[in-house]
Amino acid sequence: MPPNSYAFNRLIGSVYTRGRLIYTSTGHSLLSPIGNRVTEFNLKNHTSRTLDFQARSDIVSMTLTNDDRLLLVVDESNHGMLVNFNRGIVLHRFAFKKKVRSIKFSPSNKYFAVSTGSHVQVWITPSLRREFSPFILHRTYTGLHDDVVAIEWSKDSRFFIASSNDNTARIFSLHPISGFTPTTLAAHRGPLVGSFFGGEGNAFTVSSDGAVVTWKWEEGDMLAPDSTLTTTEPRKMIDGSWKMKTRHFFNQEGTKVTTCSMDAAGSLLVVGFSSGVFGLYEMPGCNNIHTLSVSNHRIESVAMNPNGDWLAFGCPDLGQLLVWEWQSETYVLKQQGHSYSMNTMAYSPDSQYIVTGGEDGKVKLWNSSSGFCFVTFTEHTAPVKKVIFANESVVLSASLDGTVRAHDLVRYKNFKTLTTPEPTQFVSLACDSSGELVAAGSLDPFEIYLWSLQTGKILDVLNGHKAPVTSLEFSPIGGTLASGSWDGTVKLWDCYKNDVMETLTHVSDVLCLAYRPDGKSVVCGTLSGHLHFWSTEDGKLTGTIEGQRDIAGGRKENDRQTAENNSASRHFTSVVYSADGSTVLAGGNSKWICIYSVASKILLKKFQISYSRSLDGTQEKLNSKYMTAGGGISEIATEEDFDNSNNVMLPGARRQDDGTRKTKREVLASAVQFSSTGRDFATVTTEGLLIYSLDDDMVFDPIALTEDVTPSAVASAVTKGKWGEGLIMALLLNETDLIASVCDNVPVGMIELVLRGIGREHFERLLNFVAERISGSPHVEFYLEWLLGFCKVHAVELEKNKSRYMRAMRGLSKVVSSRSKDLKEASNSNCYTIAFLLKELGKKVENAEEKEAMIVS
Repeated sequence: MPPNSYAFNRLIGSVYTRGRLIYTSTGHSLLSPIGNRVTEFNLKNHTSRTLDFQARSDIVSMTLTNDDRLLLVVDESNHGMLVNFNRGIVLHRFAFKKKVRSIKFSPSNKYFAVSTGSHVQVWITPSLRREFSPFILHRTYTGLHDDVVAIEWSKDSRFFIASSNDNTARIFSLHPISGFTPTTLAAHRGPLVGSFFGGEGNAFTVSSDGAVVTWKWEEGDMLAPDSTLTTTEPRKMIDGSWKMKTRHFFNQEGTKVTTCSMDAAGSLLVVGFSSGVFGLYEMPGCNNIHTLSVSNHRIESVAMNPNGDWLAFGCPDLGQLLVWEWQSETYVLKQQGHSYSMNTMAYSPDSQYIVTGGEDGKVKLWNSSSGFCFVTFTEHTAPVKKVIFANESVVLSASLDGTVRAHDLVRYKNFKTLTTPEPTQFVSLACDSSGELVAAGSLDPFEIYLWSLQTGKILDVLNGHKAPVTSLEFSPIGGTLASGSWDGTVKLWDCYKNDVMETLTHVSDVLCLAYRPDGKSVVCGTLSGHLHFWSTEDGKLTGTIEGQRDIAGGRKENDRQTAENNSASRHFTSVVYSADGSTVLAGGNSKWICIYSVASKILLKKFQISYSRSLDGTQEKLNSKYMTAGGGISEIATEEDFDNSNNVMLPGARRQDDGTRKTKREVLASAVQFSSTGRDFATVTTEGLLIYSLDDDMVFDPIALTEDVTPSAVASAVTKGKWGEGLIMALLLNETDLIASVCDNVPVGMIELVLRGIGREHFERLLNFVAERISGSPHVEFYLEWLLGFCKVHAVELEKNKSRYMRAMRGLSKVVSSRSKDLKEASNSNCYTIAFLLKELGKKVENAEEKEAMIVS
């Protein structure tokens, strides 16, 4: 598959950054904003997917229609996007003129309300069709004197209530109704966080100082007919007024209410506090059901599923996402990314798992299929700089705390710690193919330490570099160790003789290196932005790629030069070969990830990590209107930044610049790696771990296509029992549903006969299809029969052309091992239940026989 077939697949390693969490209509999926992307977490199937679109900057608010058709997101630059949720395609874009804090679709899905400053705008919902001017303003509502922070609709979509920072809430009607005037609910001493319509004519308002007020509709003819409506519709909230009924306090001293949410029935209120505590209350009595601390940091967003059973919480300071089932008091989902930036990653040998290390000193294991973290090791006390797999069950990690730790993936514990006689800081790590010899390079002194993983003792110390050893890698064949250093050299060591075999000299600092899979060549990335290819057999330079221009671009806000003239700081910090050694993947101090051809030394394709303007270095040019005497506007801390922190604004500086500054995170790729199957590659970026996969869904082979090869012809062949002919036509069309319709109708006894008619040109496509079906279909045994038959019929061809089908076979191996593990765990957990049921069945049979004997006698 050509490199240009790779496309973004999903984002893992980060589960929440900021913004509003929302559930889908079924309540089984949760949408979480992660930077300028949105990830859907399926809580029922325990999977995740990242929608394809990207916003201009970090997403702060979003809303979903009740039928899950349209998703509307708004970023911090007040740009909105209307997205087809099922397909993840952006239909329309729109820029709001003022700051947007809340957005909400009406229950009827015909309108959506947006808070723009102190006003509320209601727009008509566009259709799924593309239109020239889709957004039509219905009406603008005023009357509030500070920013609107939350909007909630009534169940009949006729009214909505807006909460403001002016300590009041205001109820508006969607359409003008005779006798109705907008009502202001004023009973709080602090800014409002949310307001809701409850049942039985109640309304609730919640303020940041921990007060909740219940309002009751009184002195109204609730069921009097309305001349503007049909006779069957009630005249609610027309003739009467809202009266304050009760006032309650949450009694959480020293904290503020940061967010709140209410269930669809209006009987349960969940409140999040700045201390990391949440409370669940039964309304209107405000009876406390649960109070639980989920962290020591503020909860920015809470959400309740339509049934009111699952509570979702987002903590931006920790990057934490929790889903709590309050009735059983258990976690449905508990995920947390690295508290700070992620530094390094590595694929497992079967590509089923990914291990990451971060600045927070944690080592995390992620399932590459589901995107969930299932193990976290916290033994390191300083940033983790390198992680690798020694084998399928052992992970090694090197840290600045001066230790190399070995983690057991069977018992999930740190079973061995490798240290040095003198304290040092490790920045590079490598392990030989046998998993026995471990090497680590340090910042100071400039030495390489060798340990035996079995005994944990130091075997040797390699001296020779004159600067920090930033990269290490063992040759795939033999015991040769390559080390790269800031002194501009790459040394090839014979570890068993403590001798330098070759010294490869560069004109600038060496930052990364990688061996070709056959061990005959090594590629090195330098500070100058070049990639140098060396032959390990004779130590000669075989080629150079000047990648500085390829990764140039992106101007930071504090750069005094334009992006075109500031390419000197762009360089690669990570490089890796593909499984067949034909291409190299490189990423580093740039917004680009590049794939190069080794043979021709040319750029094949490059991917931009992110388009988010919330990150520094994504734009080619900066607009001078955002520049002030004190620097860029985005660098100046705002009142909202201080509300979300422990800092205190200076007196009289509530709306002016007091000199406080904030910084943007720089966009870069600190590590890249191909999976063992070659179908994916991952890169560690500022936003998290980005996974790119081969986009082969729409690839088809037109050579053998004729007018007779159609879906109807495939269906006809299946009906007539010509399964081989139908399967070949389906493979030519490369439609997954067509291939499945043929394979599912083939009798088990005829599988081998059908496979004998499949040519070599269809092998890889069919193997990929079988792997996909084994992974996602419940008919596991049936498709294992297809795999077994394929191996029986075409074993000779597979043996002759191992390299050609290696990628497909590795994918199959990964899927089969994963399903085998799942079935084994399910069988082990159900064995006692099955034994009990069989025992009970035996008792029933005995009782039935006894009764029958008594009747006969």
